Amino acid sequence: MEEAQNKTFNAIYADGTFKKIVLSDVLNKGGASGKIYRIKDNPTLVAKIFHNTGKSSTNRKKLEGMLLNRPKFDPVEIDGVSYPQIAWPEAILEDDKGFCVGYLMPMINMEAAVSLDHLMQKAIRRKLNLTEKYAYRVFAAYNLASMVTSLHKCGHYIVDLKPSNVFVYKDNMLVAMIDCDGFSILGEKNRYPAEFVSEEYIYPEGMNLSCAEMGEEQDKFALAVIIFKLLNNGIHPFSGVPRKNNEKMLTIQNRIEEYHYAYGLWPDSYQAPHPYSIHEYFDKDTLNLFERAFTRDGDRPTAYEWQEHLWKLMHHLKQCKKDHNHVYFTSKGCGLCMMEEKFTHDMSDIRRQLHTPEKIRGIEVSKLSFENMQKDKKEKAALNTKMQKISWAIIGLYMLFFTFLSPMLKMGSSFFSNISLGIQGIVTTCIMILINRSFHKYSNIFPIFKNKSITDMLQVYALICIIIALVSVNDIPKNLLDLAP
Repeated sequence: MEEAQNKTFNAIYADGTFKKIVLSDVLNKGGASGKIYRIKDNPTLVAKIFHNTGKSSTNRKKLEGMLLNRPKFDPVEIDGVSYPQIAWPEAILEDDKGFCVGYLMPMINMEAAVSLDHLMQKAIRRKLNLTEKYAYRVFAAYNLASMVTSLHKCGHYIVDLKPSNVFVYKDNMLVAMIDCDGFSILGEKNRYPAEFVSEEYIYPEGMNLSCAEMGEEQDKFALAVIIFKLLNNGIHPFSGVPRKNNEKMLTIQNRIEEYHYAYGLWPDSYQAPHPYSIHEYFDKDTLNLFERAFTRDGDRPTAYEWQEHLWKLMHHLKQCKKDHNHVYFTSKGCGLCMMEEKFTHDMSDIRRQLHTPEKIRGIEVSKLSFENMQKDKKEKAALNTKMQKISWAIIGLYMLFFTFLSPMLKMGSSFFSNISLGIQGIVTTCIMILINRSFHKYSNIFPIFKNKSITDMLQVYALICIIIALVSVNDIPKNLLDLAP
């Protein structure tokens, strides 16, 4: 449809009365179906003008059904400010030719509201300066359940129910529902189906159904998913940690289709719970409702059951003593504190690992560049050459010492004459053991000592020199046979 700004249309109300209205500026471009305009002289209403008037007859019938079958969800007034909670049609808009071009609906101040998906993540809450009070998320879940209950009582279904399609006012967590003409609407004689549904919120049995075939079961499933995410810090009930790394990675919708619910009374075969889930701290009745919602052959809770249960939860919340933003449900304690402590501990470990150099065979990965490896190779070669020279110098000194051992010991022959041959033999044995251990000990420093043939030769040479020295010092006859009787 061509630009409708400043145009005049007829507003036809449910009781048959009509009124001329004039469009003002474009508020936003809306969704795929139409743009949103302000109304001159009436700031409480806006107009949605359809892009395509070719579906005028179908759109009129659906809107008439909505006007005649209106959910009872009146605006809430707080401190003199009115908060409309649903953008339900107030009147059908016609052009001068009688074509249905759109409808009037209450003005919802989107600047004062955020979508539910913004409420679920702590980083986004901080960025948007939203409250950290966990009780507000419980209250938002209650308000959503109440809205869905009201729609179901009229026979209407949202179908494309997901967090990005649901808004809450930032100050009080009241629900603000928009794009209601996309719902599945029960008319006086017919049902006017929804046209869209989103993955990750489609119930398992509805995977092969069209939007026209979906109804309350779809809403019950999607509502339970949203409530789980609100209570569990944005974690989807069908997300988790796959138990086997070699298994095919399933999408969230694949996991839904195969009932891989990881937070139930029994462990799931495909995945374990998210490491920061607080579901174990939920109330027992809450866990039972989720069990019914997400397991095979379960009798899914109705929106009204969730409304009643969340009302009870809100009135039995326990205040956390550590953090005034936290509340908890049972005597197990504050799951939020547990999760934050675990997260802090894990982040500390990660930071420590990041600051610890990664090594391969004792070499830091950061130093494994070609240039560094070439430099390291040259340094090792130079060190090896140096140690080889020192090794040969040590061997030379070693051999000189034992070569001249006999003359050196003769200078102290009077001292040795007072020591028995037995003691001299023990000392000699100890010296040989010390020499042997020294070769083993310093073989890592002096590579030449790793050569067993060389070390054996050096030890034999030392032993021979010691024996010769002892024979000489002790004046033992060269012909030992002279000692025979």
